Amino acid sequence: MAGYIIDLAIVAILIIGITALMGVMLHGIGTKIFGGKNRSEFVDKSMRIQTGWKNVGGFKK
Repeated sequence: MAGYIIDLAIVAILIIGITALMGVMLHGIGTKIFGGKNRSEFVDKSMRIQTGWKNVGGFKK
């Protein structure tokens, strides 16, 4: 019975992990291929909003 549960857990982890990785990889590929000129639309908007903001946190050298 313990072997069955271990096998089930391994298969479940593999299925969930492979599905998650495929989603991330396909999103990246789709953005590169079909993104066109609006590929970085949200990053650009975020950078425009944050211009002039002070950096907070981290270490000063």
